[in-house]
Amino acid sequence: MSPAGASAPAVRILLVEDEESFIDALSVGLSREGFDVDVARDGAEGLAHFATRAPDLVLLDLMLPKVNGIDVCRAIRASSDVPIIVVSAKGEEVDAVLLLELGADDYVTKPYRLRELVARMRAVLRRREHAVPWGEDEPLRQGPFRLDIDAHRCFVGDREVKLRKKEFALLQLLLENPGRVLTRDVLIDRVWGSDYVGDTKTLDVHIKRLRALLEDDPKSPRYITTVRGVGYRFELSPA
Repeated sequence: MSPAGASAPAVRILLVEDEESFIDALSVGLSREGFDVDVARDGAEGLAHFATRAPDLVLLDLMLPKVNGIDVCRAIRASSDVPIIVVSAKGEEVDAVLLLELGADDYVTKPYRLRELVARMRAVLRRREHAVPWGEDEPLRQGPFRLDIDAHRCFVGDREVKLRKKEFALLQLLLENPGRVLTRDVLIDRVWGSDYVGDTKTLDVHIKRLRALLEDDPKSPRYITTVRGVGYRFELSPA
């Protein structure tokens, strides 16, 4: 049965991978799950396929010939918000942080189970399909911060700060609950969706980036504070 339903066309997957064993296993496994799989065996070919074949989701290895996965991710994000899931043997935190900052939606480290990968793919696709558009008339104001929800614009005083969609949604939720501790589970559920099955480090990466963009001293934040072991809080009247 197709992931999008029996009557819908198969979801197009671009697999950018150079290891034949993974190519064979994923091509067969994903095809059996109803996906239409297109394979590129190096980063340059991956970018070429992306430009001409309009995939619905990209599965991207990091260690690629010609153009590495980080540069492929960066190039795709410069022109598209298509979901990107990184599939890589590199499990170091620095790679995950960098990729999430560049706009990857999720990452899975090798070895992995096909069932887990498919679950994450479907979760990302559902979130994209059912994304709720921003929809409030009045700007949201707290302290020096102002969010224009309809225009998707963020201001700190008179300075405009460019935020990605998840960063904007996360800041909006914090500003809507000043002084209230929001647990990690609540933040992930509200921003990423209740079906999110990825690593919770995703939240920490986004908080770190928000602090870098919004705080005078990101290492000693005045506004977006950590409640250790619980979650995060927006301080309405910082000291």
